[in-house]
Amino acid sequence: MSSIVLSTLNARYTHSSFGLRYLLANMGELQAQTTLLEFAISDNTVDILAGILSQDPKIVGLGVYIWNVEQLTRLVADLKRVRPDILVVLGGPEVSYETESQAIVDLADYVITGEADLAFPILCQELLGGTVRSQKIIHASLPQFRELRLPYDFYTDEDIAHRVIYVEVSRGCPFTCEFCLSALEIPVRLADLPDFLNAMQGLLDRGARHFKFVDRTFNLNLRVSQQILQFFLDRFQPGLFLHFEMIPDRLPDSLKQLITQFPAGSLQFEIGVQTFSDIAGPLISRDQDLQKLEENFRFLRDHTGVHIHADLIVGLPGESWESFAAGFDRLYRLNPQEIQVGMLKRLRGTPIIRHDDEWQMIYSPHPPYEILSNRLLTFEQIHRLRRFARFWDLIGNSGNFTATLSLLIEPQDSAFERILQLSEWLFSHEQKRHGIALIRLFELVFNYLIHECHRDPQLTASTVWADYTRPGRRDRPAFLRAFDLPNVVGTAVGPNQLPQRQARHVEPQVRSAKE
Repeated sequence: MSSIVLSTLNARYTHSSFGLRYLLANMGELQAQTTLLEFAISDNTVDILAGILSQDPKIVGLGVYIWNVEQLTRLVADLKRVRPDILVVLGGPEVSYETESQAIVDLADYVITGEADLAFPILCQELLGGTVRSQKIIHASLPQFRELRLPYDFYTDEDIAHRVIYVEVSRGCPFTCEFCLSALEIPVRLADLPDFLNAMQGLLDRGARHFKFVDRTFNLNLRVSQQILQFFLDRFQPGLFLHFEMIPDRLPDSLKQLITQFPAGSLQFEIGVQTFSDIAGPLISRDQDLQKLEENFRFLRDHTGVHIHADLIVGLPGESWESFAAGFDRLYRLNPQEIQVGMLKRLRGTPIIRHDDEWQMIYSPHPPYEILSNRLLTFEQIHRLRRFARFWDLIGNSGNFTATLSLLIEPQDSAFERILQLSEWLFSHEQKRHGIALIRLFELVFNYLIHECHRDPQLTASTVWADYTRPGRRDRPAFLRAFDLPNVVGTAVGPNQLPQRQARHVEPQVRSAKE
């Protein structure tokens, strides 16, 4: 039994809660009385409640994020019905910036806004000692790294074997992009580098090989980023995988030299391009050197084995249909392995709301608060782009259509227009964006290429067969049985004929643990 339970609902089992491990690491003398329980949003609410109540806690601390706020609201409501004596303390970005008119806030006893690493144990000490705070909303001061105990010892062997291991060497962001919560996290604070590297050595010694850095700007401090890359390069072993969020236009020669030494597939850079628009960029306070960005992309694709995950956002103020299409084509030509097309979200607390009137920004009031329409894009247009994003993810990002993509998009084509046409054709046939079986998707794409693009049937069949069999499948789908195809897996298209875009890495694509 535990006096205190720390819990949250992760987006999936393979994710781990970095924030809760920081809280547990800093519980001090209360640590022995504290239990960390993680669940997934797919878990049954009553089962989660039973798991928490099995500890018979006096205090339950919950991490609230955009992906779990609705389920946690139901959980807290049920918890308070069954055990109204248990004190519920909320934290996390979803309750840190706007606390009014939130059902989950109304249900809870206390809310700690901001970084609660030190504020939460102080509150628990008071509550267990019988002190009752009259103030429900507690604003935590920003802790410095020297005040914190690092959380890496609290990753279990199961975590290391089966979950994403989140790490950070800094908190905060110097930039003020108005759609991002990191714009509110100023100044940037750095961990003690020797302590951090000692912790990384401990994880390596225990078998950790996949590290996801949640620093918003890993290459901001070049001295630190160089030392971290050199640390892992010196200890490189097969299977090592490092994920970083990078500033796209900041890649000096000193970093380039280190990056080129890593084997292909061991580094992934998440690069937030977001927009190429000369209007939208300044409106959202996003200042980036686009020429330098393009030079860096070309260097990474031509001279390194880095897997590039690049982001674009639909619905920014000042971004028209035409400028988004041009931006997608521009990014496609830079050939990142993945282009994530995301819908603009009105995250709680972000200053993007200052554009609501002028640009007629209309968002859904329900998580994840996605844009519905604005002055330049109607609801229908944004929904078409939502379908575009989904089918691009299935076709362009999944790695299932590596060879077939070259038949869909020829060098002279607008990639945006070609994928848009395909997405609308797919939707007209299936009337859904999700739940399409992979073999059915292969058949649909094959038929589209034959009947709408008028591609040569034998060449198309051979190309689709090459993609279908590349992972090791040997069954021949019915729609390909009439064609003369090789029995040997993966030989229908030679390696020199494949486009540069590669299959996505097995690492699951998740946003920062602090989002």
